[in-house]
Amino acid sequence: MHLPKNSHLNHPVASEITPRSVYLRRRQWMQGLAAGAALAAVPTWAQTTRAGKLAPLPGGSTTVPGAMTMDKPTPYADATGYNNFYEFGTDKADPAAHAGKLKTRPWTVVVEGEVRRPGTWDIESLLKLGAMEDRIYRLRCVEGWSMVIPWVGYSLAELVKRVEPTGNAKFHQFVTLADREQMPGLRSSVLDWPYVEGLRLDEAMHPLTLLAFGMYGEVLPNQNGAPLRLVVPWKYGFKSGKSIVRIRFVDKQPQTSWERAAPSEYGFYSNVNPKVDHPRWSQATERRIGEDGLFAKKRPTLMFNGYEAQVGQLYAGMDLKRHF
Repeated sequence: MHLPKNSHLNHPVASEITPRSVYLRRRQWMQGLAAGAALAAVPTWAQTTRAGKLAPLPGGSTTVPGAMTMDKPTPYADATGYNNFYEFGTDKADPAAHAGKLKTRPWTVVVEGEVRRPGTWDIESLLKLGAMEDRIYRLRCVEGWSMVIPWVGYSLAELVKRVEPTGNAKFHQFVTLADREQMPGLRSSVLDWPYVEGLRLDEAMHPLTLLAFGMYGEVLPNQNGAPLRLVVPWKYGFKSGKSIVRIRFVDKQPQTSWERAAPSEYGFYSNVNPKVDHPRWSQATERRIGEDGLFAKKRPTLMFNGYEAQVGQLYAGMDLKRHF
């Protein structure tokens, strides 16, 4: 990835997770062990006061196996202040600094190509399309850092089923917003704009592939891809397109933005794989953002980012070093 020198090390000092605002009294605890056990199953972020100051976006219980991890969520300040969103700049602090003026209403998403029901969806209709769920996913960046994010959304498959792909639909192509008036990073030639990503149809239909509208119980911050984005947790973060405006169903594998920019470094699949290094650095370990700053001990990278049991069968028989 064409990044400023040592950009993967320039993350801010980790902030502290907000403590609980109200604790159970001893008497309540003694009278309600069952309630206490239920509370222990609730993610830490959900037991705290609101993480940010954006509008709440209630979720619900997820029914998708593997959609919740026991990993400690990344502090909200780190998750919203340390981002890759090149439309607003290549420095990790640029998105938070420059995305505030992004207009997310009105917003529409065009669905076209090999589908029986093409059309244009407004954001309000998309919000009502599926039952919102809370999902805590690991996020692994190709640069060697990771986070744990509580997302709010529903499986992309809900939208796919509504538009009825034809038998010719083999891949999805996702196109994100490219507005030079709102996105100063588009002045850069680091990529050809708009940003384009893609998935195989079975990847897009997998229950873990999330169409996300919120995080930490609130609507998405602009710097994290408002008003809607993809989250594909077993792939490197750049596969999860932000601020999506167009979804095409196509019969041939689409070329993605990073493939076009550096085909020897960024393949179409981009599955998290500790055995396949980036040409310029190892992928065997990662640094979790929000854990002891620059002194955080690196941890081993997990195959498919820890989701091998859920998605490994999608790639049975494939040479993952060739199809990287």
